[in-house]
Amino acid sequence: MRKKAIFITGASGEVGHALIKKLAEDNNNLLLTLDLHPLPADIRHLTTHIEGNLLDNILLARMISQYEIDAMYHLAALLSTSSEFAPDMAHQVNVEGTLNLLKLAAEQSQWRNKPIQFIFPSSIAIYGMPEMEQSKGLYQKVREWEWNQPRTMYGCNKLYCEMLGSYFSKHYRQLAAEKPVAVDFRSVRFPGLISAFTLPTGGTSDYGPEMLHAAAQGKPYASFAREDARIPFMAMPDAATALIQLAHAPAERLSRSVYNVTSFSLSAGQIRDRVVAAFPDAAITFQPDMKRQAIIDSWPADLDDSAAYHDWGWRPAYDVDRAFDEYLIPNIKKRYGRG
Repeated sequence: MRKKAIFITGASGEVGHALIKKLAEDNNNLLLTLDLHPLPADIRHLTTHIEGNLLDNILLARMISQYEIDAMYHLAALLSTSSEFAPDMAHQVNVEGTLNLLKLAAEQSQWRNKPIQFIFPSSIAIYGMPEMEQSKGLYQKVREWEWNQPRTMYGCNKLYCEMLGSYFSKHYRQLAAEKPVAVDFRSVRFPGLISAFTLPTGGTSDYGPEMLHAAAQGKPYASFAREDARIPFMAMPDAATALIQLAHAPAERLSRSVYNVTSFSLSAGQIRDRVVAAFPDAAITFQPDMKRQAIIDSWPADLDDSAAYHDWGWRPAYDVDRAFDEYLIPNIKKRYGRG
């Protein structure tokens, strides 16, 4: 008898860490996780973990022989900056890995005769706005269907995977004699994410969390973003909440398969000011990397998340003050013995 489980890929990453803790609050959830790396010590006891490669089809087949998947949270990805240095690998991990899992979800849906949920975190990187002065001034809050012209491999990968998910949920095997049960694909587009408990791992928005962690350790930090660079952010607990809320939303309430979510929008200079207020000895300077800055300039200054607000009751728990004052600063101080 196969065990029913919620399957999470990329479980040792920043979002995975928060998501596992949140899902584990419900004792009825049996969690099955996959990552190339072991899980952090504080969450190992919460899940059955497999160390392995998402592209290993034999491993996936063995897993399916032992577990009946109720839902998939597909977090595994090569992030934005890393993807620019290894675009072929990014395509393999971000696209081929997603396609493998969508096919697996389709097979499971057909076998169980009901849709398997596929929850997919997308990214602000799918947006590509032209000239900063012109576009960011005119389009303060960008909606889901606007400026879907990414300028990074990561953004291209994420946008294509959104489209793959929509295809598997609406049109997969549409010419077959017997149409299979569709995958229940749902996606959130995240802004920059900031965690107090995990370190940044190669995202283009990581200048924000890098400032915090460097200051708490008493290390100087030179931001690769300009002082006036402005994009939306979200505290990591809200990211996990958004994924779970979307998964729990009644299908009949959803008007789309992909939703923006966000919390607050800050410039790099405003983040610096909050960090210095918490750590007066912080040495933060700005030495923009023009190539990474150009990517940031192509992203919206803010996201319109009114569809998520209306359809499934999205509300971030952490506005900018609560994110810094109650979540980030106290926990990062504690992490580095600065309390």
